[in-house]
Amino acid sequence: MDCMNELLDAASSVFDDVVAFRRDIHQHPELGLDNPRTQEKILDALADLPLNISTGKGLTSVVADLDGANDGPTILLRADTDALPMTEDSNESFCSLDPGKAHACGHDAHTAMLVGAARLLSQRREELSGRVRFMFQPGEEGAGGAPIMIEEGVLKDVDRAFAIHITPNIPTGYAACRPGPFMASTDTLRVTVTGKGGHASTPYLCTDPIPAMATMITSLQTAVTREINAFDPALISITHVEGGTTTNVIPETVFFEGTIRCVSERSRDKVREAIRRVCTQIALAHECEASISLEEGYPVTVNHADQSDFFGKVCERTLGEGKFLTMPSPVMGGEDFSYVLQQVPGVMAFLGVCPNDIKDSLQAAPCHSNRMRLNETAMINGMALHVGMVLND
Repeated sequence: MDCMNELLDAASSVFDDVVAFRRDIHQHPELGLDNPRTQEKILDALADLPLNISTGKGLTSVVADLDGANDGPTILLRADTDALPMTEDSNESFCSLDPGKAHACGHDAHTAMLVGAARLLSQRREELSGRVRFMFQPGEEGAGGAPIMIEEGVLKDVDRAFAIHITPNIPTGYAACRPGPFMASTDTLRVTVTGKGGHASTPYLCTDPIPAMATMITSLQTAVTREINAFDPALISITHVEGGTTTNVIPETVFFEGTIRCVSERSRDKVREAIRRVCTQIALAHECEASISLEEGYPVTVNHADQSDFFGKVCERTLGEGKFLTMPSPVMGGEDFSYVLQQVPGVMAFLGVCPNDIKDSLQAAPCHSNRMRLNETAMINGMALHVGMVLND
């Protein structure tokens, strides 16, 4: 309990600066791999700390190493820095100043908490055995910044890794994770169906691709429920359909695309095979042709069991008894921290940040909502957990 109070008190001491930092980058969101203003703000915030700092070549990343007083492992702490291409409607006083860009996934909070943790751990340098590596990573939202940073050497000599992702759908004061699959893989399917166009009054003189496409979309849902083990779930969501231009024309081509989410590589492979087979055979049955593109996205995010257990103990020690939640199942969102966890032992966890004015956290606007808000006091917990994952090693 003393340890809990000490870490939370230390995090509280830098809270005001962390909030100001978070709000600044929240108002100036940047997309993809190129976050130059955010990078500059990170570098400014770390400038007076005893860190060895480098920046990325293929992206605007920052890597900062803190060497402890004694020998020991290298522990990586990661935050993502990029925003989403959407307009913010949260009504916060510090809303995005850039229309069409918004920090609606909490990466501003992730970055601010890691800056705060760097300051707190620098103050405790004499207590450290080994090295702490702070990984500030652009391009999580689909651009794949993590594998680029890995290629540039961010995991060199790293013994274990840790990352936090905020969520308004868990009450403030709690954190959650699970061993094994934590988040899903994120692949994309795109299918173009080609028939023979003509007048809508004479479909018998045409080869209409629209019924073929409709059958493919519904049959893919059947394939998932009939061919994939319910205890190893997969998800196909068709989210974009194009076909035709007016009421009296049968088009020659139609198109649909969507996302594939799986929580094991076994199901991932099986779903890909089912998509190719179902779409090809249905196209043949309708005397059409199907052009199928499967774009591989992020792999399954898999927490190492011992690291998940370790986080649970650190959470209870830091936030208090009963504040750690074991998730019963993975979530179907994706994360490129998965690439880190493929190479080194580690864990990713969710930090509850439900706003104070919402009693039921499940009713809070979630990440990726234009109305997403968070309880900034929860960043104290996040900073304390970062520090606890290092000092309790």
